[in-house]
Amino acid sequence: MKATLLVLAAGMGSRYGGLKQMDAFGPNGETIIDYSIYDAIDAGFAKVVFIIRDSFKAAFEEAFTKKFEGKIEVAFVCQELDKLPEGVSCPPDRAKPWGTGHAVYVAKDEIDGPFAVINADDYYGQDAYKVLMQYFRSNEGATNPNYAVVAYYLSNTLSDHGTVNRGVCYSDLNGNLEKVVERTKIQREEDGVIRFPHDDHSHELADDTLVSMNMWAFYPSYFEYCESALYEFIKARGTEEKSEFYIPALIDELIQNQVLNVKVLDTTSQWFGVTYQDDKPVVIQKLNKLIDEGAYPKNLWA
Repeated sequence: MKATLLVLAAGMGSRYGGLKQMDAFGPNGETIIDYSIYDAIDAGFAKVVFIIRDSFKAAFEEAFTKKFEGKIEVAFVCQELDKLPEGVSCPPDRAKPWGTGHAVYVAKDEIDGPFAVINADDYYGQDAYKVLMQYFRSNEGATNPNYAVVAYYLSNTLSDHGTVNRGVCYSDLNGNLEKVVERTKIQREEDGVIRFPHDDHSHELADDTLVSMNMWAFYPSYFEYCESALYEFIKARGTEEKSEFYIPALIDELIQNQVLNVKVLDTTSQWFGVTYQDDKPVVIQKLNKLIDEGAYPKNLWA
């Protein structure tokens, strides 16, 4: 079985002030992507596909092609605005990318087996990749396997520097995802309880509440479902300047139409990511702590 890791790395980092995908966070210039690929290789992934933009394709190829040579197969795909299903076209004045659902869709020619999706600027942790591979192996030989979302314990995704927004996962008694509800301004308050405001009231969330951090397990059937859904989306909302086609929108459509189930896979990994420049020292500190604990060598690729 050949599993692929699909890395969504086409963002321009406007809030960060540059390409955070290429920025150094490890002691020897390692990016967050480096740690993700290291964990994926260790878990058993055989290929990585980067979804990028043509404007920085050369920089990505220079940074990662030689580094991963002999360790994992590497491919690069540009998220072009006009790479759409037959029958729809990109408006001439469109500048904004079509969203995460489309970012996965453009990789269809590079993937022919099970694949996982992650964000380039997020650290997901070693256990999460092992959970993914265990899931793929459990489905080996299945005719129409279900998809899955890797869900994190809320307490492992909080920030010490302010509130966070999280997609809370609700599942049925069989562990199938029913819906993902976005909750905003979540934080642990002085009394130690996690709360968020909604409808002029404060609501509590347990530490072990499962949340999605955009880490998915898919199969090639994704591209068939996406083709149809993306076509309808462009038809209906393609002329909107900032409309985006997100992965959860497609997943919700598949669940509600009972096309397939989406399993909720929990992980003990701690998640952290970078959005602003102020996040950088925090991420560096956390990576150094993992190195000190022996999770990673100091020089990752030595």
